[in-house]
Amino acid sequence: MKIAVIGAGWAGMAAAVKATKSGHHVTIFEATQALGGRARALPDSSDRVLPDGSPLRLDNGQHILIGAYTETLQLMRLVGIAPEAALLDMPMTLKFPDDQGLQFAAWPTPLDALGGILQARGWTLADKGALLRAALGWKIKGFMCADTLTVADLCQRLPPRIKAELIEPLCVSALNTPPAQASAQVFLRVMQDALFGVPGGSRLLLPRVDLSALFPDAAARWVLEHGGRLKLGQRLESLQRQGAQWLVQAELFDAVLLGTSAPHAAQIVSASALDAHPATAAKVQRWVASARALRFEAIATVYAWAPQAALTQAMLALRSSATCPAQFVFDRGQLGGPAGLLAFVVSAAQGERTTLQAQVLAQARAQLGLALQPVQTVVEKRATFACTPGLQRPPSAIAPGLLACGDYVAGPYPATLEGAVRSGCAAVALL
Repeated sequence: MKIAVIGAGWAGMAAAVKATKSGHHVTIFEATQALGGRARALPDSSDRVLPDGSPLRLDNGQHILIGAYTETLQLMRLVGIAPEAALLDMPMTLKFPDDQGLQFAAWPTPLDALGGILQARGWTLADKGALLRAALGWKIKGFMCADTLTVADLCQRLPPRIKAELIEPLCVSALNTPPAQASAQVFLRVMQDALFGVPGGSRLLLPRVDLSALFPDAAARWVLEHGGRLKLGQRLESLQRQGAQWLVQAELFDAVLLGTSAPHAAQIVSASALDAHPATAAKVQRWVASARALRFEAIATVYAWAPQAALTQAMLALRSSATCPAQFVFDRGQLGGPAGLLAFVVSAAQGERTTLQAQVLAQARAQLGLALQPVQTVVEKRATFACTPGLQRPPSAIAPGLLACGDYVAGPYPATLEGAVRSGCAAVALL
């Protein structure tokens, strides 16, 4: 088949690779000049340098992977990226600067989680016992719960310290939604895959290369080498149905995969001449309504630098509050970047960029003892959809020959890199 993939984010590129591997002829249309969507390297800029004059390459946000991201790791290998070289592999850790908190043991899955809980510093025996009982209960129930439950509901009986130092950081990092609003069922699915899905599923995999180089750039090269096409700077506003085919930028295709953001996909579909049967038209209208009903959460990444700044490990958890908004800090010097550069992540971010930056710098002084100079603060206002209980996400299938892929489409995962990649693979499977 002749396939058009609209959007060169992680979902679109995963779909392009999967479709090409399946023998289809793929053309990728991307509105910008960059690949990766919301997980990409920022364009090089002559004025983006460290205070000491060193050149700087930043991402539009700090992302992590875990060992359970099997589809992403498989596609990375397929397009020539060796995860062992491109990712720093470390145990699941929620260690704080004072060395308190949780770090999984170097034991086989799922004993690594058990060992980490038993050895967690700063937690009482009662804390650990309550967490183990809760985790055993989740496993007995098959990691299933009522769709109406929030993460706060699910964990209401856990001790305050466990909620503050484990549940809340895990919830905002995985779902980018506060526990009081986040879906307990999706949270449990992520926990199941990380703890019991595959050997090493809980391990943290931190990028040592920029996010464009981690997958999208290599995926584009692979598609081109296998006969595909890539057209940059081509923003699609609408489609036109012509018989059994689709007209895209004056060219006919057998099928179209929309790998754009949910709002842009809804805009394209609603503006398109589908010429559909009444039953199909009603289905399309429901899809557009579902995509437009999604709410979004922001993620802010504050890059800051000091000559001697360094962390005890590549990633640390931070104690967050309304005035100390960052939940995690990453030492980019340990991840292939310049020494002294730190990246602070504020999930479910609220407030203005300048305010967030000032609060994070004050948080760094208080919790890390570092006086840092701001480098750049990146705010992705629509970084992820709000992963709330009972959320009805739009399906992949929109109309015959028209499908959507993206971390927002219906699926078991929240808005993560793995969710995006899996959606791209699933859309191709429906062709």
